Amino acid sequence: MNDRSFTVDRNLSRRTVLRGLAVAAAGVAGGSVLAGCSGGPATSPTTTAGPAKPGGTLRAALVGSGAAETLQPFQQSSTLDTARAKALHGVLGTLDPNAPDGVRYQVLTGIDRAADLSSYTLRVRKGLKFTDGSPVTSRDVLASLALAASTGTGHYVRLLADFDLDRARADGDDKVLLPTRKPIADGHLVLCMGTAYVLKAGTTNVTKELPTCGPFKLIEFEPGRGSKLARHDGFAGDDLSPPRLDGVELLSIADPEARLNALRGHQVDFVHDLTPVQAKVLATDNSVRVLESAMALSTGLVFELNLGHQPFQDLRVRQAFKYAIDRRSIVDNVLFGRGHIGNDLFSLGFPDYAGEVEQLNYDPDRARALLREAGAANLPITLTTGPETAGMVEAATLVVEHLSKVGVRAKLDARPPGQLFTDYMAYTQLPFAGSYSVAVPAMLYYQSLFTAGSPGGFGWNRPDVDALVVQARGTADAGKSKAAAVAAQRLLWAEGNTIVPAFRPMLCAANPSVAPGDGLLEQYPGFLHTGLR
Repeated sequence: MNDRSFTVDRNLSRRTVLRGLAVAAAGVAGGSVLAGCSGGPATSPTTTAGPAKPGGTLRAALVGSGAAETLQPFQQSSTLDTARAKALHGVLGTLDPNAPDGVRYQVLTGIDRAADLSSYTLRVRKGLKFTDGSPVTSRDVLASLALAASTGTGHYVRLLADFDLDRARADGDDKVLLPTRKPIADGHLVLCMGTAYVLKAGTTNVTKELPTCGPFKLIEFEPGRGSKLARHDGFAGDDLSPPRLDGVELLSIADPEARLNALRGHQVDFVHDLTPVQAKVLATDNSVRVLESAMALSTGLVFELNLGHQPFQDLRVRQAFKYAIDRRSIVDNVLFGRGHIGNDLFSLGFPDYAGEVEQLNYDPDRARALLREAGAANLPITLTTGPETAGMVEAATLVVEHLSKVGVRAKLDARPPGQLFTDYMAYTQLPFAGSYSVAVPAMLYYQSLFTAGSPGGFGWNRPDVDALVVQARGTADAGKSKAAAVAAQRLLWAEGNTIVPAFRPMLCAANPSVAPGDGLLEQYPGFLHTGLR
């Protein structure tokens, strides 16, 4: 790589936009901001309104993980890694609760389900090509599913276990026949979670030179600094068109203040994942636009109580922690009203979310009584988190404050940006951890994180709840499926070790030249439909 492709602007002034909460200023590290990947001079944003025009290069700042960033698409550890993978590798589809069947197809044109839920047929879009000019076929899709299942580390990989890949086969160039190991009615949602990447058959390791079939192709990559992508004109077929942009430059900036400074300093055009404080400050800045996602694609602020640690094995302690947290305070003071109160369940906005479950309310007196009953009135505990998503550290600060008011000797351990998940297994051993949930249907989220004692469940191992999830996913009868889903979530709500006090929309900022499209405001942004005016 040409080292001049990535430059550091050490003269970019810092602006303290996180003054509203002291922990935000203390919890994020200062630092230099990367200039545009092209190495050229920064330009001022245009204020011209109007539709997007073909061409141009979007410069985007996202949360990365430094030297741990990787090109291996099934082993990413940061938002930047996933966004890059979505740009380089076609995906089968993406989730959209408002779309037909709840998905938007990409490499596929559709998925057909057998009446007895024993198999799925994937219809591959005709006309798509890899960057070496070869066509994308059913064999590439089949090989990619097998590669993900054998080498992947993400939640998507656990869900692939529902399919019998050993018996799967290609039917010509444009169909894949995919048997299931047990009846599932939501296989199309599993396959279209946005991380079902399609790689060339025979791929075992992703390098810079590997032919890819996504909307963009890789030009440069430097872990911890950024990537340069160019439009892939072969990403077209049937009713699918190539991206509007000529290219995308992704900059790895873990510090939220530094990301915003890059936008205000005209170093980037788009900043992903603003803090709520930043969004509030920018509301009066006419030089930039604050962009907000729909609540159906919201992010949950999550706190996990590890059942492997003695205090949380007592249900009374878990319930005390839930009652101790003032959820309205988090929405009002951390999210500044841009969000919804959570009820310790995931997937707000999806059809299988159990809105029927009564809301758990703030009750510090009950929390104190439960702690006394459990002999844990003076419990010492450390809450470990990091600014992996906006608002996480600020929310954790209030959680520590609320717990202290009911007698818990709580303290906060805020890790540096991009470091919380670098050793995921060590993370799952923490006694009390702050994290976030992504927008995935409730039953799939549970399946990927909690079933059969999965490490992501922090010691949760409940075969009775697992069985209800299997029941919910294993019937095509919508009424029966929802009833089982609600029953599973009611148990998780009553006895679980997860606290979800609030959901927030994805908040981003852009200069006025950016014309955002579908996918840009998701937890892991996509750039296919984005343009520049």
